[in-house]
Amino acid sequence: MKLPTVAFLACAIIVATASPTPQKRANPQGIDISHYQGTVNFNTVKANGLSFVYIKATEGTSYTDPDFSSHYTGATNAGLIRGGYHFAHPDESSGATQANFFLAHGGGWSGDGITLPGALDIEYNPSGAECYGLSASAMVSWIKDFSNTYHSSTGVYPVIYTTTDWWTTCTGNSAAFASTNPLWIARYASSIGTLPAGWSYTTFWQYADSGPNPGDQDEFNGSLDGLKK
Repeated sequence: MKLPTVAFLACAIIVATASPTPQKRANPQGIDISHYQGTVNFNTVKANGLSFVYIKATEGTSYTDPDFSSHYTGATNAGLIRGGYHFAHPDESSGATQANFFLAHGGGWSGDGITLPGALDIEYNPSGAECYGLSASAMVSWIKDFSNTYHSSTGVYPVIYTTTDWWTTCTGNSAAFASTNPLWIARYASSIGTLPAGWSYTTFWQYADSGPNPGDQDEFNGSLDGLKK
């Protein structure tokens, strides 16, 4: 996901044979966006065959994306399944603090068939040490704090967006979340490749950072009915 200047679980094992250059793909397609995309014509996105969109809501404990509300409303009006994501800064405050900030600014969830669980974007530090100065055990504790706080409020666990490389480096390749949190893997290649420990499949795959639709290009591992659950 593109960084600002301030810095559920699927039903089947992923079929990882599609090209990173978007072609006709069988699984539900989507995008993830932030204010970097500016005004988005969601009716065109819908007409292009997309089913869902993740929209940046918050970052750390002080940043709210200025286009979140307009993006969220636009996606809703176009009939897209939508949800918010939070860019983590584990060096700024506790996981619980950031989860509550996210929940207060668009990160909630309801079982209405059109809302995706909130996503935790946990990845490379845009402005400092790769792992935000945390040890692997401290990072796992931080993520658990965020995840459990989100679950306590919504009844669902957040989706975890990451790369296998970052996860291996900064959590010690922890398998602690595979039984609870859906995985959203970022890998711009012709196949998904090795997943972080514990996960046998990914629920979402971000397979390109550009394409025929705005923002990053994503795929859901399952059916449209599964996406709505």
